[in-house]
Amino acid sequence: MAHLLSSERPAIAAAPTNLFSALVNWFAGVRKARHQRIALESLLDYDTNLLADLGINRADLFEALDAPSQRPGLRLAQKRAQSARHWLNQ
Repeated sequence: MAHLLSSERPAIAAAPTNLFSALVNWFAGVRKARHQRIALESLLDYDTNLLADLGINRADLFEALDAPSQRPGLRLAQKRAQSARHWLNQ
């Protein structure tokens, strides 16, 4: 499952003050990115109809997987919102 982390602090606000903190933060970031990638890849196992019910498609997932530095959870949330607006306007 992809998580939306829109309440994240900017990177500059979380700047570490010493080397140990920087190392711990780096490992936490790597771990978070790995878990997010696993969650996005697990969505690829869903069939097309279920993804459509979620408001996304496989192309959106591949796009999110190809650009992990651009906050893929937020990108998918935007795609879902766009899909919902389109559906309401029909």
